[in-house]
Amino acid sequence: MYLSIIFFPLLSFTISLCFGRYLTPRGTAFVSVSCIFFSLLFSLLPFYEIGFCRCPVYIRLLPWIDSELLDASWGFVFDSLSISMSVLVTCISLLVHVYSASYMSHDPHQSRFMSYLSLFTFFMLMLISSDNFLQLFFGWEGVGLCSYLLINFWFTRLQANKSAIKAMVINRIGDFVLTLGILSVFVIFKSLDFSVVFSLLPYCFEYNLSFFGLKVNCLCMISVFFFVGAVGKSAQLGLHTWLPDAMEGPTPVSALIHAATMVTAGVFLIIRCSPLYEHSISVLFIISFIGVLTSFFAGTIGVFQNDLKKIIAYSTCSQLGYMIFACGLSNYNISIFHVLNHAYFKALLFLSAGSIIHSLSDEQDIRRMLAFKRYCLLPILWLLLAL
Repeated sequence: MYLSIIFFPLLSFTISLCFGRYLTPRGTAFVSVSCIFFSLLFSLLPFYEIGFCRCPVYIRLLPWIDSELLDASWGFVFDSLSISMSVLVTCISLLVHVYSASYMSHDPHQSRFMSYLSLFTFFMLMLISSDNFLQLFFGWEGVGLCSYLLINFWFTRLQANKSAIKAMVINRIGDFVLTLGILSVFVIFKSLDFSVVFSLLPYCFEYNLSFFGLKVNCLCMISVFFFVGAVGKSAQLGLHTWLPDAMEGPTPVSALIHAATMVTAGVFLIIRCSPLYEHSISVLFIISFIGVLTSFFAGTIGVFQNDLKKIIAYSTCSQLGYMIFACGLSNYNISIFHVLNHAYFKALLFLSAGSIIHSLSDEQDIRRMLAFKRYCLLPILWLLLAL
């Protein structure tokens, strides 16, 4: 049942990609929606078992890399954090799949689009359920790949190409530093498993490395590396410019990736590595400072935007700043609560924006949307935009 949560989206991707041309668009949408629905169903049942009965589950599936000290396997851990994120990812993905079945029905490449959405869901579930840093990095890079494919879905548009390349390049900065952090973990702890690394933290508190004649605390160094990786993925100040430009993809992409799930991967990494950060107090101050700056900076920029989707994108940056700030204050439970809360309302905001844009013949400039009040079905939306 637990593995079904992860592998149903992979099944949906395989069927949509390999047999999409033989299925009708409705058939492809039905298969994709059905697989994601079963994945959500199988995540709700363990949510009761783990969340309320407090019975976490660990599954070691297959060996992966076994070379000298490096022993990394395909393992999955389902605790309160991962199962909460699993319910979030599958629920938002189901809403987006259902929405995309109608929104992309006119597109001749709908089966490819649905397959990309399912593949993204699979990689995100791999990321949040992994039991070691190497498997987490596998899911981390997978969602980055799917982000590039989905932003560049309409590849005949020059702006979509530029936005996809920009998102990929900027995320590579954070991913490179995250790779340095994972390598540092292996050098110091001789393992990549979460349970082994976190259990050895108290014994490495005073461990220092010499770097150009300077002594650097190893735990602070690893914490900084992981935080820079989270900055790139969660669009914090300095590496935030890719997120507003990523709005060139279809609106369901914005709802799934750039508002609800992928951008929270950085926050998830910080929360997952919270034992590490609790041994690095100075890094927590940096995290809270960057979170506050991002929240204020992105919120201020969003006030002066005219593009409807970019307004919501900068709002996402601002809300992610709140989550990072809560982590910097060691309030990880508040941060994960806001992650779940923000994902639902921001995904609905993007889907509502897609409905507005679709009804106005792909018009995204809010300065041209004041005619909402003339239509009997859209006065409330016009009032919300005016506010």
